[in-house]
Amino acid sequence: MATREERYDEAVAVGQAGQMDRAVELLESLIADEPDYALPHAAMCVFCSKLEKHDEAIEYGKKVCLLEPEDPFSFVSLSMICQKAGRLGEAEQAMMDARKAQLEMLRSENEKSDEGEASS
Repeated sequence: MATREERYDEAVAVGQAGQMDRAVELLESLIADEPDYALPHAAMCVFCSKLEKHDEAIEYGKKVCLLEPEDPFSFVSLSMICQKAGRLGEAEQAMMDARKAQLEMLRSENEKSDEGEASS
């Protein structure tokens, strides 16, 4: 049986080969089996956007942000999808959330650095 990573890679390859509907089917199946795996949600966000299914793309983008709230890129991606859908207020909010995630990431890195210096 294929790993979740292999299934994800297959779905992305199928999508990149132009078989978007089949890629979406593969990703939906993977998400059903692995609902907390962020990568297929992110891919669905991109593929739905390419298919101009903007509401679905945004929902998948929001799920990625829930699964990976510490990753600023997830929020930047959501912002871009919202802009493409003409949902500018949501795009601005997602960008503010990206900035917050980035600041939190930097704060966490500084705390780890400070702890390492204190134990030396």
